[in-house]
Order: sequence, then C-alpha cells, then structure tokens
Amino acid sequence: MPSSPTTGAPVLSAPRRAILGWILFDPACQPYFTLITTFIFAPYFASAVAPTPADGQALWGFATGAAGLVIALCSPVLGAVADAAGRRKPWIAVFGLMLMAGAAGLWFAAPGDTARIPFVLAAFAVGTIGVEFATVFNNAIMPSLAPPERLGRLSGTGWAAGYFGGLVSLALMLAFFSTQPDTGLTLLGRPPAFGLEAAAREGDRFSGPFTALWFAVLVLPMFLFVPDAPAAMPMRAAIKAGVAEIRALLPKLKARPVLARFLLANMVYADGLVALFAFGGIYAAGTFGWGSIEIGIFGIALTLTGTAGALAGGWLDDALGPRVVILAALVALLVACLGLLSLDRDAVLFGLVPTAPGAGGLFGSLPEKAYVGFGLLIGLVAGPLQAASRTLLVRLAPRENMAECFGLFALSGKITSFAAPTSVAVVTAATGSQKAGVAVLLAFFTLGAVLVAGVRDRTR
Repeated sequence: MPSSPTTGAPVLSAPRRAILGWILFDPACQPYFTLITTFIFAPYFASAVAPTPADGQALWGFATGAAGLVIALCSPVLGAVADAAGRRKPWIAVFGLMLMAGAAGLWFAAPGDTARIPFVLAAFAVGTIGVEFATVFNNAIMPSLAPPERLGRLSGTGWAAGYFGGLVSLALMLAFFSTQPDTGLTLLGRPPAFGLEAAAREGDRFSGPFTALWFAVLVLPMFLFVPDAPAAMPMRAAIKAGVAEIRALLPKLKARPVLARFLLANMVYADGLVALFAFGGIYAAGTFGWGSIEIGIFGIALTLTGTAGALAGGWLDDALGPRVVILAALVALLVACLGLLSLDRDAVLFGLVPTAPGAGGLFGSLPEKAYVGFGLLIGLVAGPLQAASRTLLVRLAPRENMAECFGLFALSGKITSFAAPTSVAVVTAATGSQKAGVAVLLAFFTLGAVLVAGVRDRTR
C-alpha cells in the first residue's frame, strides 16, 4: 500500500468531496493573480491612481518586490512547518484572511487619490503574501488525498481548474463591472452592476472585493470536506527544522553542479516570467491607453493560448527533450519582449516605421495588433517553459533524492521572486520610462538561456 511522502502513513484515495474541496482551492485563489496582479487592478492603478503610468509601474514594482522578498525569506521555513507541524487548515485560514483583507482594501484606490497610494500598495503586498503562503499549506495537504501514482493527475486537475476559475472571474468582471473610461460602460454595453459609479471607476476597484468574496465562497468546501492531519511536531521544532534545511542547501548544491546550474537558471528566468506577466497590462495601459475591457479581452486570449501551448509543449518535450523546449521558449520570449519594446502608439520597429491611426474599435491600430500578437506568443511559450523545467529537473535529479530536489526546485522559483519586479521598478523610477524598466527583463531571459545552454541532460 502506498504511503504519504510526508508522514509515511498509508494513503487511500480520499472521498470525492474531499478531493473536490481541495481542487477548488486553486480557482478560489486564481482571481487574485488574474484580476488584481495582471489584467484589471494593476493597469487601473498605473493609469488612473498613480501620477503617471511610469510612476505607477515603478510603485507597483516596488510593492511586488517587497512582497516577494518576504515570501522568499519565509517560504522555506513555512514549507518545513507545513511538512512537520501536521495541521494545515489553521494556517490556510490565517493566510486566507490576509488575502481577503488585502484584496478588499484595494477598493479604496480612488482615481487620482495619491494620498491613499501607500495604503493601497500595502494592501496589495499583504494580499500577495497571504495568497502565496496559503498555497504552500494547501499544497502540503495533497499527498494525503491520493496515492503517489495519482498525485500528478490530482495536481493537474487543480491547475486546470485554476485556469478556468481565472477565465470565469475575468469574464464576469468585464461583463458586469469593469468599464471603459471614455464610455463608462461594461463589455455588454451597460453601466456597472449594483449601482457602481463608472466615473469613480468603482467597477475596476470592485475587482478587489470581488476577489475576496470569490475566495471566501470557493474555499469553504476545502475547510468543510478536506481532512486535516493531526498536530505532529511542535511549532518551535518545526521552525528549527526549516532553518536547518536552509543551512544544508549550499553543501548539497556544491555536490551537484549540473543540478545547481539548472536551479540557478530556473531562478533567473522564472523571476523574469513572473515580472513580465505582472507588468504586461500596466505597460499596455501606459503605451496605448488601453482600459480594462481591452486588457481583459487580451488576458482571456492570452490564457487560451497558454493552455494550447502547454498541451503542445508536452509533445515537443517528449520528442525533442526538455532542454531544447526551454531554450526555444526563452528565445521566443526574447523576441516577444523586443517586439513589445519596439512598439509605440503611432509607430513600430522602434519608431522607424510610422503607422496611420487605427480604424477604431478593439485593437484598431497596427501597433496594438502587433502588441496582441507578441503577447499571444508569450502566452504560447510560457506553459511549455514551466512544464519542461519540471521535466528537466526529473532527468537531472538522482532518483533517491527526488523529493528533496523538488523542494530545491520550488525554492529556486521563490527565493529571488523580488529581484525582477524590483529591477523593473528601480529602472523605471530612475529613467521615468516604462520601456526602460521592462527592457530589464531581457537580461533575465538572456542569462537564463545562457545557463540552460550549459546544462547537459543525462538522458540525451
């Protein structure tokens, strides 16, 4: 009988309602990333709350970097606590309340009210820390719900449900709440629901409370139906175990230089990818003046191409090997980033080719169409990049230390999660240019590609 990787106890398939409750956690959290971090609130903040779009990009980057630093410093210890302390639901409740409080606080981001910017950014940082840490403890429940040979299916179902939850929440926001700044109407051509004032951009601001309510509803089955482990190691002992684990990382990596090189590469390009998604909507709002409707429709298309790319990437991974897929994806990201940076509102190719005004309508001008095309390319390769990274780790890691290496892999994706957003923020603030800030990400993808190019897959 299979046993739990964390407790050693026998694992039987959990009841369906428990599995469903656990799966619903992903779509419960996803609107925080879809609505707030990427497609609705972040562009609104940069274009309507901050003094200028460049200031908004810099401020958002500093807040994202600060939250990332806290996550990087605390996630290894909390991961050990999740494994050793036993009970996970109380921690999910605490961090879930942080998510809800932070998201709800974004309602107070009134247009042009710069006095509230520190409060709004603090609320965003608190919510970001909450959603990331709640996910750590929810992930720790997974091994107790299914035997090892079915964990991949369970994890993949949760991931897919999260994508679907993000799409549904984004569609609802566009249809009933978010409005075009010039018309005050939603995608359905109506005023925002519940009597929200379009002039005060209350539809866009509602993305915060909407995210909090969405989480509160969808997370309930997890608390009601998913069994929690009994208390195990005392909290102080669990924290000590986490600190000891961090201290032991460096010697382990010195003994495995190829694995260490790949983990370093993953740390660099994963950080760049997170920042690229975080600033994509903000950059579009500043460059083209896109409102929530344009950015939201762009986000739906990006998610759909991401799903298609992830499916196609699996076939390419099996045929060509994960290292080739990773390198190809990084080259595509470099091309897409250069393409995005080459666009202005009235020109392409870094101003060398002026363009005529758009014919009106959605994405009417040539630069806007090009932006959508490059964005869809990013969505197409982001999924294969992340999936192939996990596959390459399996090929590089010793089988007897697989679980430990996946822990290092997860840590490498978090430990510098503040670096790229902070770099974008610093350069944007220093230059007053959104383009200069986003251009920093080219260095992350280039360095990641150089590091991966030196990794030799032992099976090919």
